[in-house]
Amino acid sequence: MQTPERILAILADAGARTVADIGCGSGALSRVLAAHGHTVTGIDPDADAVSRARESVPDARFEQATAEALPFTDASLDAAVFLNALHHVPVPLMRQALAEVRRVLRPGGTLIVVEPLAEGSFFEVMRPVEDETAIRREALVALRADMAEGHWSRIDEQQYDRFTDFASVDDFIDYLVAVDPARRAIAGALRKELDALLKERATPAENGFRLTQPMLLVAVSPER
Repeated sequence: MQTPERILAILADAGARTVADIGCGSGALSRVLAAHGHTVTGIDPDADAVSRARESVPDARFEQATAEALPFTDASLDAAVFLNALHHVPVPLMRQALAEVRRVLRPGGTLIVVEPLAEGSFFEVMRPVEDETAIRREALVALRADMAEGHWSRIDEQQYDRFTDFASVDDFIDYLVAVDPARRAIAGALRKELDALLKERATPAENGFRLTQPMLLVAVSPER
């Protein structure tokens, strides 16, 4: 089961209709959520990403905003999702971002956090471009601390592998740059190293190479 299907299953169990896609990027998850009948608002601090999302997902609403200052009124949403996004919040603001989600969720609402772990072949090939070991750890530390302090009750927790296939190293670089355009220069400069790592770490796939990224999904509900 892929990540969107896992998220949809949890939202269905919760009976969630209104959903915030926090750190929505170009709207890939928002598109899936909207197609399954959810009323979706995606937020992202990057204006270009918001513009692309508005063009590609007309069935959702998108706003330029940050996770630590969500553009929603109190208790106005059924659910919120951080998909590969909490570790992009500045470390000093991660707990504030989680507090903002508690503010905007209705009683009994659901927060889903999906984070890539700092391990696996995908991470190993990506690391020369951007080593996210520390920041990925900080995101989970912030979430665990918030839970330990009694702000959230656990609904579900899953660890699983995400498999992604690439035809070539250039395909892999394009994937990284789509997430963060700032990676373009360093990824291009490291192309030969990345090509060697891809061939060393990946497993064969029908159309090229397959990389594995271990993921952690945590679903929680706010304690009032």
